[in-house]
Amino acid sequence: MLTAEPDTRSVVAYVASLDLMKISSLLPSNKNRSALVHTLARALGLFSREFSSKRTIALIQPQSAGFTDLNTYHTKEYLDFVLDPSNVDTGDEASKTEFGLEDDCPLFPGVGDYVRLVGGASLTAVKTLRQPRCELAICWDGGRHHAQKSHAAGFCYVADCTLALMALRRLMQPTPTGGLPRKPRTMYLDLDLHFSDGVSHAFHHTSATSQQLLTLSIHHAAPGFYPPSPLAALPTPDSDPFTLSLPLCPGASSRTFARAWQCVERVHAVFDPDYVVVQCGVDGLAGDPCAIFNWSLGPEPGSLGWCIARVVNDWRGKKLLLGGGGYDSPNAARAWAYLTSVALGHPLSLDTVIPDHAHFPLYAPSFVLDVPAGNMQDQNSDAYLCTVEAAFDAAAAAIGERMAK
Repeated sequence: MLTAEPDTRSVVAYVASLDLMKISSLLPSNKNRSALVHTLARALGLFSREFSSKRTIALIQPQSAGFTDLNTYHTKEYLDFVLDPSNVDTGDEASKTEFGLEDDCPLFPGVGDYVRLVGGASLTAVKTLRQPRCELAICWDGGRHHAQKSHAAGFCYVADCTLALMALRRLMQPTPTGGLPRKPRTMYLDLDLHFSDGVSHAFHHTSATSQQLLTLSIHHAAPGFYPPSPLAALPTPDSDPFTLSLPLCPGASSRTFARAWQCVERVHAVFDPDYVVVQCGVDGLAGDPCAIFNWSLGPEPGSLGWCIARVVNDWRGKKLLLGGGGYDSPNAARAWAYLTSVALGHPLSLDTVIPDHAHFPLYAPSFVLDVPAGNMQDQNSDAYLCTVEAAFDAAAAAIGERMAK
């Protein structure tokens, strides 16, 4: 009697559900984006277990985060207010101001469910990574990197990145020799156009006494550009080498990212993390309304897809891919569908025609997967990139010295 061979492929956990898609699609800054992301992934066949011979996908239902889960980082006062549905209509204006629930983060019907489910989705991804066969988890509805401990900020109502990193920090890592388990090392890499202030601020004060977590944000920074932060500058001899920032000038292209990526590789090599969390914001891609960077989707060196392929295929340990910014929703769906195919070990061709499905008309005029670079001038000069390289050479050396103590 013939028996089926056991499936030995590693698992990519894709955290999604109809409820999560519906509630994320209400987000005022990205209305309906979640629906585009997940329906395109399905239309392209990414949810089929036969899509890739290298890795197999598992659709994971997110668990809603409880108050205690969220209170691990967020203050009780903030949670009491944002989770109370009556405050959408009757909440006092002073409290809304105190908790950042105005301007770019207005209260909206369902915001409490949004906080619970998006926070819970990223925590579910971390929980799934504890399974032996699961090498990689994806949560495109996560990546809210501006939310602070006691207030919303920058379109972000829940600090799911921070909650996920805290959950990873509580895990124990087995040792190859069979000795006592140790705490894992986790690297957070943020590719969003905007600095990861919420995440960097959350862990900046603990990194002086712990070498278990390192944050690195590649972003744009300029006077008046959101978010202002003293941590958003290049590393110096006096700054914390475990809270890193790599600011780029306007027009940053794949050529510039390819060069900047060597700094990332140096930091990664010396830190040697067990877990890597990547915030895959796509507001730096060409065509985004922010119109600051001129990044392309892939697969040339330095493109977004190339960077993620390096993390997924060449770096050891387990990985978590999160969403983030991206304000051209069809392009965000294109990008995250492509990155999902990269994570599965079977990158789609960028000439792939968008299949006919519910949101097909939104992919005009090209109706293909690619998000190509535009004609914006890259203002990152050779002199500036030499300065970046020197700063990161020094930072990598400082990390090595700190870890050797």
